[in-house]
Amino acid sequence: MTREVFRVDETATLGEIVDLIEAKKIKRVPVVHVGIVGRGDLLKVLASGGVETADEAQDRTIRRQLLAELQEQKLATDASESRVVVTGGIVHLWGIVRSEDERRPLRVTAENTPGVRGIEDHTELAPSRPVM
Repeated sequence: MTREVFRVDETATLGEIVDLIEAKKIKRVPVVHVGIVGRGDLLKVLASGGVETADEAQDRTIRRQLLAELQEQKLATDASESRVVVTGGIVHLWGIVRSEDERRPLRVTAENTPGVRGIEDHTELAPSRPVM
C-alpha cells in the first residue's frame, strides 16, 4: 500500500489523470467529491474515441444534464456516473442491464438530452437466471 495518496478534483481532465497514473505508477486515483477513476474507466473513454475533445465543456454539460435527468426519472444508480461517457456530443452508455426494458429508457433519455449528436450503446444484458 502506498503511503502518499494522490488525488484529483472533479475538474481534472482525463489527460491529467492519465499523466498522474503514469508518473506515480499507480492503478487508481480518488476523485474528490466524485469517487475513484481506475484504468478500466480510462479504457472505456479511449474505446469511445479519445481523451480530450474541443467540445469538452459542452460534453461535460451534456453529461451533467443527462445524469440529472436519469436521476429524476429514477433510472440512475450509484454506478450511473461511471456508466456514462460523452465525447464530441456522442453519449457512450456502459454497464450491465437486466433487460431491454431497462436499456430502452436509458437510450431514449440520452437521445432527448440537448446537444447529443448520437448514442453508442456498450451495455450488456445480464445473463438470465434459470427459473426454478
